[in-house]
Amino acid sequence: MEIRPMRWWDVAAVHRLERELFGPTAWSAETFWGELAHPGRTYLVAVEPGGPGDPGGEELLGYGGVVVPGADADVQTLGVAPGAQRRGLGRALLRRLVAAARDGGATHLLLEVRADNEPAQALYLAEGFRRIARRARYYQPGDVDALVLRADLRGSAGG
Repeated sequence: MEIRPMRWWDVAAVHRLERELFGPTAWSAETFWGELAHPGRTYLVAVEPGGPGDPGGEELLGYGGVVVPGADADVQTLGVAPGAQRRGLGRALLRRLVAAARDGGATHLLLEVRADNEPAQALYLAEGFRRIARRARYYQPGDVDALVLRADLRGSAGG
């Protein structure tokens, strides 16, 4: 498995996985294109070389992105293919996003997570994030609350 920068040719596969993972709240392909075009953003993909049916290609296992506009960075997205979950890939991607935020000069990293996504919450809390707020009915459709989490990057969170 390899984690590398997301490129334009990854957008179609990332968008397919995004739709599988997040359904009606999934980002559009255009959103991913726009994110890749902006400075101060780091998007990564986790791939397995020689994916099924394409010995010269790659199988997308996960992806993530962070924006670093200043001292407060924000994880924009993080997703892992269902067949690759619970193997440490989400943690590996998160740690690379934390490193990118630190490298960009951020001192804090924020993210939103669905209040009903207990596995993701457990990962974030284990990596040093702390809950700071709740956003009622943030994820639509579905009226699912978001928990806002924050990590202090000046210490050892995510490291």
